[in-house]
Amino acid sequence: MDYSIDIRDKVVVITGAGGVLCGEFAKLLAEQGSRVALLDLNEEAAKAKAEEIRAAGGVAEGYACNVLEKESLKAAHEAVKKDLGTCDILLNGAGGNNPRATTTNEYYKAGDEEIDGLVSFFDLDQKGVEFVFNLNFIGTLLPTQEFAVDMIGKKDCSIINISSMNAYTPLTKIPAYSGAKAAISNFTQWLAVHFSKEGIRVNAIAPGFFSTKQNAALLFNEDGTPTARTEKILAATPMGRFGEPEELNGTLLYLLNPKMSGFVTGVVIPIDGGFSAYSGV
Repeated sequence: MDYSIDIRDKVVVITGAGGVLCGEFAKLLAEQGSRVALLDLNEEAAKAKAEEIRAAGGVAEGYACNVLEKESLKAAHEAVKKDLGTCDILLNGAGGNNPRATTTNEYYKAGDEEIDGLVSFFDLDQKGVEFVFNLNFIGTLLPTQEFAVDMIGKKDCSIINISSMNAYTPLTKIPAYSGAKAAISNFTQWLAVHFSKEGIRVNAIAPGFFSTKQNAALLFNEDGTPTARTEKILAATPMGRFGEPEELNGTLLYLLNPKMSGFVTGVVIPIDGGFSAYSGV
């Protein structure tokens, strides 16, 4: 059987495309012949990655877009339709955490809230928590509302969301991000059912721990040695290492290939080096 993927001339819209992982996705899908729209709050980053793709012979355009503002999404949508056509594949990659929604310590100790400069659970900033939750969940819902309408009546359309290992078991310190990613997994299932009669498949990828330039400061000290958090992560990852961005590519292509996954919708696939399978013993 021929399981090769054919997404030539498909219009792919990727939010958060200025980042490392979604920028890798954009390159991959452009290499497969898709016309790729890279959306990011950082317009310069989106346009720079689009230029890289064009220099390699692909078709891509970068756009400024705030996934939390409907008017910004609408403007980006109109520009994409004018430049590339209507959306066939939507990859919701925008998201992230914020220090205002992060506790200093993993465990609460009585009196923590009275220590200057220490953020306890009781000190978490409401606006910070709302921002993180909205960026991840609302920042997936609104782009889906804006771009999925293009898919109605077409064939072989897909929506791919980005969940996380946090969706299965929350990591310490980051309750808002963990809760938002759990919501993404649930929303993926909801959307899959909702759009099933239209033939739009909705699935998600749940990356484990990947070392990129964006998170290097959190994972490694200035001298290159691993932080205490890195040591915990690797100890809980049976494969004993961080993932590489390109190691997400095969799962993405599988989910977008109707010859291979045409009966697959509503799933969240971990790509985590065994992290979710390991009990710690």
